[in-house]
Amino acid sequence: KKKMTSSGFLLLITIVLFFVMYAAGMVIFADKGFAKPQMFLNLFISNAGLLVIAVGQTIVMITGGIDISVGSITALVCMVMANQMENHGMSAYAAIAVALVIGLAFGIVQGFLISYLEIQPFIVSLAGLFFGRGMTSMVSTEMISIKNETFLAWANAKIYLPFIGSYSKSGKFHPAYIYPTVIIALIIVAIIAVVMKYTKFGREVYAVGGNAQSALMMGLNVKRIKFKAYVLEGLLAGCGGFLFCLNSCAGFVEQAKGLEMDAISASVIGGTLLSGGVGTPFGTIFGVLIKGTITSLITTQGTLSSWWVRIVLSALLCFFIVLQAIFARMKKKNA
Repeated sequence: KKKMTSSGFLLLITIVLFFVMYAAGMVIFADKGFAKPQMFLNLFISNAGLLVIAVGQTIVMITGGIDISVGSITALVCMVMANQMENHGMSAYAAIAVALVIGLAFGIVQGFLISYLEIQPFIVSLAGLFFGRGMTSMVSTEMISIKNETFLAWANAKIYLPFIGSYSKSGKFHPAYIYPTVIIALIIVAIIAVVMKYTKFGREVYAVGGNAQSALMMGLNVKRIKFKAYVLEGLLAGCGGFLFCLNSCAGFVEQAKGLEMDAISASVIGGTLLSGGVGTPFGTIFGVLIKGTITSLITTQGTLSSWWVRIVLSALLCFFIVLQAIFARMKKKNA
C-alpha cells in the first residue's frame, strides 16, 4: 500500500507538472498560437514513435532492467526501410514487416543474454547500441529519402477533427488534425496498458521487478518472464521505429541519436522506478508529453538553443530520481 501511495504521488506530480507547464505556455505564448488545439495535438504527432518506444522501455524497467539500444534500433529500422524501398523496390507493406523483424531480433538476442545468461542489461544494450548504429552505417553512410508513393501517402494522411480547431483573424474555422501515427501509437499504448494491468504476464512482470527472489519462491519462471519482457520491448522498438520513420520519411546514420535517453527520461518522469516493480504506460504518456511540451516551449520562444531541451529534461530527470530515492528511504525507515 505504501509503495502504491508513493508511485501514485509521483504520478500526480508528473500530471500536475505537465498541466502547469502547458498552461504557462498558453499564457506566455498566446500570441504565437500556443493556446490553439493544434499545438496540443502536435505533441502527439511529433512524439508518436517515442511514445511507443518509451512504453516498451517502461516494461523492461519494471522488471528492474534497462535498454539503451532503442535509439540505434530506430535508426537501423529507418535506414533499412528507406534503403529497401528506394534501392530494392520493396513495398511499403513489406517494409513494415522488416521493421518489426529487426526490433524482434534485437529483443530476442538481448533478452536471451540478459535473462538466461544473466549479463547486466546495461552492458548488453550498450553493445546493442553500438551494433545497431554500426549496422546503420553499413547499410549507407548517406541520407536516403523515401519517395515510395504508398509510404508518403501514409505519412501525409491527415485525419481532421471537425469539432476541434481554431478561427483565423478573418473568422474562418480551421479544424485540427492528427496523423495515423498518433492513432496507431495510442492503440498500442492502450493494449499494453491492458496487458500490464489485467493479464497474468503483466502481474508477473511487476512481481519480478518488485522482488525477483520472492517471485522465484512463488514458482514464477523469472528468466522466462524477463525474456518475454525484452522480446515485447524489442517488438515495440521496431514498431516505434516505423512510426518515427513515417515522421522523418528518411534514413540516416545520426537519426534518433539520444532517443534512448528520451525514452528512459519519459518513463522515469512518468513514475517508473529505476529499481523496478513500479510504473504504468499511463504515466509514461505524461512523461512523453512533458518532453514534448519542453521542446514546444523552447521552439516557440525562438532564441534559445535546442540543447536547452536536453538541459531541462536532465534537470527534471534528476529531480524525479531524487524523489524516488527519498520515497525509498522513507519506505525503508517505516518498514
